[in-house]
Amino acid sequence: MLVEQPELEEPESPQSLGTRLSNTISQWIDRIQPSSELVLIVTALIVGIGAGLGAVVFRYLINTVGWIGYTWFPRITAGWGKAYVVIIPAIGGMLVGPLVYFFAREAKGHGVPEVMEAVALKGGRIRPRVAIIKSLASAISIGSGGSVGREGPIVQIGSALGSSLGQLLRLSEDRVRALVACGAAGGIAATFNAPIAGVIFALEIILGEFTLQGFSTVVISSVAASVIGRVVFGDVPGFIIPTEYGVASLWEFLFYPLLGILAALVGVLYTRAIYWTEDLFDNWKKVPEWVKPSIGGLLLGGLAFAYPAISGVTWDRIPQVYNVGYDIIESALANKILFGVAITLMFAKLIATSLTIGSGGSGGVFAPSLFIGAMLGATF
Repeated sequence: MLVEQPELEEPESPQSLGTRLSNTISQWIDRIQPSSELVLIVTALIVGIGAGLGAVVFRYLINTVGWIGYTWFPRITAGWGKAYVVIIPAIGGMLVGPLVYFFAREAKGHGVPEVMEAVALKGGRIRPRVAIIKSLASAISIGSGGSVGREGPIVQIGSALGSSLGQLLRLSEDRVRALVACGAAGGIAATFNAPIAGVIFALEIILGEFTLQGFSTVVISSVAASVIGRVVFGDVPGFIIPTEYGVASLWEFLFYPLLGILAALVGVLYTRAIYWTEDLFDNWKKVPEWVKPSIGGLLLGGLAFAYPAISGVTWDRIPQVYNVGYDIIESALANKILFGVAITLMFAKLIATSLTIGSGGSGGVFAPSLFIGAMLGATF
């Protein structure tokens, strides 16, 4: 005789748990009935704190990966010479490729265009997992030597946090977009210690409009993130400018328009080089997409080895074309970069960034553009 077995309940999926949490929070908000202004202020403050903490964690992740790749690994492979300069970027690409391809393809590349697309076309909706994957992928890319910046990733991380909170609370699309802008502003503010720049960036680039309500919430988020950044990193500017810097003669202003034209031409070259390299790797169909970042890392290592022969300047532990390069920019500001080194670094950084981004690495293009611009100014 067959006995009917009771049906076993399936375990709750992460999505159903998230839905239950969202329902609970929504019911609690409906019960206390806060004003819309209070909801905007509190959520903006939460997003600012989250973006500030995200920036701190992200910086520590980069430092940890950098220590493993360029302090610990060279120590245990001392007999290999400087082979680690090629090995570490390739390993970084091997980790970044599968991480992005299989878990969150939005984490590939710059970060800011993906946020702009989400705001313009998707009501500000960004998957919550993007914040985690982008943090890991970009930290590995930058820490392993990839020629990318940390501003684009932290914008996407902060924006993903803002979007996730807005979706969790089931806010309207306009409010979700506002929280996305709050996250972007908080990321820039905490990274650069520049709350005003964070506000302007979020309103002009992410939202694309200036409104009183958007301005007030973005300011709250930006200031909160900046406070956290200053507590952890100190109240220091993004770049240390020498005190003797200044204009000695009004005749100098005649040269700035010429420098501006040159900078525009180099900027066009930089943009087209990145897109050309991206198209080159995208059209390479015989190689799986998740393998391409490791190939880009190998090519980047080859560039690092060729750089001393071209410029005549050697590197000690990490090649100057690797990572963010803010220390090299400060050297240029202090007038410590020779003409030949400056012009070589300008083109080498352009190629290095194109290889890193074009092959599928994760990181921003803003910091490399500052690097290239600084080398152009030093050359000029």
